[in-house]
Amino acid sequence: MLFHQKVFAVLVSLAVLILIVELVRRKKLREEYSVLWIITGSTILILTIWYDLLLYITNLVGAVAPTTTLFIFAILFLMLICLHFCIKISSLTDKMIKLSQELAILRMDDHDK
Repeated sequence: MLFHQKVFAVLVSLAVLILIVELVRRKKLREEYSVLWIITGSTILILTIWYDLLLYITNLVGAVAPTTTLFIFAILFLMLICLHFCIKISSLTDKMIKLSQELAILRMDDHDK
């Protein structure tokens, strides 16, 4: 990896980590999600600094280039995030249906009185 690329990647990784901490501090991001993003930012930082580890992982998965390895893991990460949010949305939908039904029952009881 060229020096300029390494510096850019380190700066971006640090910026992501600082942004995550700031979002948690301002209560824009819940702590349960921040852990995942901090691990992701830290992993990118480690792989940028320890480039030999990225090359080892690339050889381990049989990829041709280190960038391919990064893209594969990025796609897997995004798929897992989407799956997690689908589970959360399904859970919230079930809760909304239950709350709507309970509200309708309460309104019927008030209307009958």
